[in-house]
Amino acid sequence: MEFHGNKGRHAKTGVPSGTVPEGTVGRGDGREPAFPRRESADATLANCIAETDCYDGKDSLRLCVEHPPMNLRDLQYLVALAEHRHFGRAAEACFVSQPTLSTQIKKLEDELGVPLVERTPRKVLLTEVGRDIAIRARDVLGGVEQIRAVARRTLDPESGTVRLGIFPTLGPYLLPHALPLIRAAFPRLELLLVEEKSENLLRLLREGRLDAGILALPLHEESLHSEFLFEEPFLLAVAAEHPLAHKPGLLKLGDLSNQNLLLLEDGHCLRDQALEVCHLAGAGERSGFRATSLETLRQMVAANVGITLLPVTAVKPPVAPVEHLHLIEFKGRPPSRRVAMVWRKSSAMDAFLRRLAEVFRHLPADLLDPHTAASPATAAATAGERQRSHG
Repeated sequence: MEFHGNKGRHAKTGVPSGTVPEGTVGRGDGREPAFPRRESADATLANCIAETDCYDGKDSLRLCVEHPPMNLRDLQYLVALAEHRHFGRAAEACFVSQPTLSTQIKKLEDELGVPLVERTPRKVLLTEVGRDIAIRARDVLGGVEQIRAVARRTLDPESGTVRLGIFPTLGPYLLPHALPLIRAAFPRLELLLVEEKSENLLRLLREGRLDAGILALPLHEESLHSEFLFEEPFLLAVAAEHPLAHKPGLLKLGDLSNQNLLLLEDGHCLRDQALEVCHLAGAGERSGFRATSLETLRQMVAANVGITLLPVTAVKPPVAPVEHLHLIEFKGRPPSRRVAMVWRKSSAMDAFLRRLAEVFRHLPADLLDPHTAASPATAAATAGERQRSHG
């Protein structure tokens, strides 16, 4: 049972003044606490003995009765305060008033006997022990959510909620094709989508605030399980008047030598993948410019500011074509990125997430085909090349 110091309730028991809970003895006038009967006290002691290794007789019984164990809600308040660093915003996130949250944090400090928070006029800072306890509290809350997830999945494996993260250079282009498949496979599933850069998605996964994520490989996280989904080719995007747009034959990686590419800003995994291609091709990065999105890159290329690499899903319908943008397919095995669905190895949802990952493997057949996305001249050259290779 959780006690929150509500007005009109006894500070020790949390029951309305003037009442005595069943199984307790007391004066019933609200002026003294109601103490458990002997059999209730024994049950309380048994619970304490089960949870501690330091039982030493009557003193431990008195400690258990006078200091009930902390509740999950207080831990939620502490985690919210650690995330928002502001009492008002943390209270809003927990759907309680600021005085309520502040009071419960103080209660938790009193119970633990250590200061958790440094209160300053402008911001809230957690003490060193407060940060450590907040990390452990987040683990506890994550474990509780895992218990609830096990129960939900047992009752109905295909219902409930899945919090799925995806990175911004894939989400807007993949989801229009994947969501109808997911709805058809799991009509009762509530899918909550979070779009963040890869580094943030990994942090949210570690903290238990996401159930799974769609991320680019490789990953170096021992705590995460990866299910490979697909390999997505890149196309070279140039302006219609760029010399490479009129180059006869198919584009080889070496044709990018000495070219400077427009790239995304730091933090995007696509930037790292493009830099790797540049390194292999002997190309470089266009200095003085870093885009915040693929749409910015697309428009800058169309204006003949530079050239760039675009993943094939980003140029397939329902994405509208951009005038003066020429897409060139690479010869042979094109540069690409490998995409996987990942989740914590300890997840109680492992079996269901494997089924969800399987849905992502059944995307439309031509979605990942660079030939159908290339500009007409390039597509014709590719078709001719393929005919000669089969001749």
